[in-house]
Amino acid sequence: MIVRKYGGSSVATPERIRRIAEKLALHAKDGTRLAVVVSAMGKTTNGLIELAGGVTKNPEPRELDMLLSTGEQVTAALLAMALNDMGVPAISYNAFQLGMVTTASYGNARIVDLDVGKLSKELERRGVVVITGFQGVTEDGDLTTLGRGGSDTSAVAIAAKCGCRCEIYSDVAGVYTCDPHVVPGARKLDYITCDEMLELAAQGAKVLHSRAVEIAKKHSVELYCASTFSEERGTYVVGTLPEWLEQPVVTGVTADTNQMKVTVNGFPNDMSVYAAVFDAIAGKGVNIDMISTVSENGHSHLTFTVVDSSVRIARETLESVLSGRTGWTVRVDESVAKVSAVGVGMKSAPGVAARFFVALDKAGVHMVGTTTSEIKISALVPREEAPRAVEFLVREFGLADGPEA
Repeated sequence: MIVRKYGGSSVATPERIRRIAEKLALHAKDGTRLAVVVSAMGKTTNGLIELAGGVTKNPEPRELDMLLSTGEQVTAALLAMALNDMGVPAISYNAFQLGMVTTASYGNARIVDLDVGKLSKELERRGVVVITGFQGVTEDGDLTTLGRGGSDTSAVAIAAKCGCRCEIYSDVAGVYTCDPHVVPGARKLDYITCDEMLELAAQGAKVLHSRAVEIAKKHSVELYCASTFSEERGTYVVGTLPEWLEQPVVTGVTADTNQMKVTVNGFPNDMSVYAAVFDAIAGKGVNIDMISTVSENGHSHLTFTVVDSSVRIARETLESVLSGRTGWTVRVDESVAKVSAVGVGMKSAPGVAARFFVALDKAGVHMVGTTTSEIKISALVPREEAPRAVEFLVREFGLADGPEA
């Protein structure tokens, strides 16, 4: 058994859906059982969000998920139709039929449980089951969505539960050292570790969603990323690199422009207030990144970053918690980006930070914040300077072929 996932660009037209069906038919006729997870066609989800915006500025999260979950059902039904038309017995399942139970965090639900009993029986009968990605169902029967990249998460969760490999197909041929649209000559990686992929995904790389990689790492799912549109070898996401493969100091560089910086001046220098603020923000489901504090004259200057979709919630929560206090102000900077270098080789190689900052200096990039881990260095920079920062970091660590190397 294999789980295959196809992204929105892969299923954007009826012609592309039939082309995928033809590929699946070859495997199915060889006796391979296939659980095929699909995204909505092309830009369908964006179109549904715009449709909701035409009705209300603030759609109820439950109703928005009810709307957005329809996109994947269209794709799943069409692919099952195409397969049956080719003589390959197939059936489509949505999250309710599959029994993919999630939390009730509409728009960003997490998978709680998955009943693969029915899936196993259908695979024995038909050989191919097409499953809606991106969606789940609460214990009360309400439909939910899993957030950006949720179809990846659906696919890897099914593979983990079934104990099989998972193949992710999209419009890119694998995982690259950096975005080839930003730096021509970026190299495709044959292998990347789960830890490196987690960091790259968390820092803005869009090949795989971080929650999907977390599940793959936790359950030792064999993960493979490749292109729907070519037979080119893709990238294997592995627990550890093969022994024969040289371990690079830096594996990849990425930029995340989906960032906003929140600065609170005159923040009370009181740990109980810090605790109350961050506990309240966490309670709203907002992830905080790149936290910095500076104490001065009994007050602090607090800075942190959030993704732009969460900045309104973070600001409102701050204002609510601090409403009984005076002397503080909050400011949001929308013109920043996070540039990161990631690599397991950083653990044992000295001087990586020096090379990182020298590269930014050569690029003339202004740094407004930084954070590090064992295998990552990130810098917050002006958004318009991010492409130049990536270019110089790629050059410094030799991650591209050709003139940029």
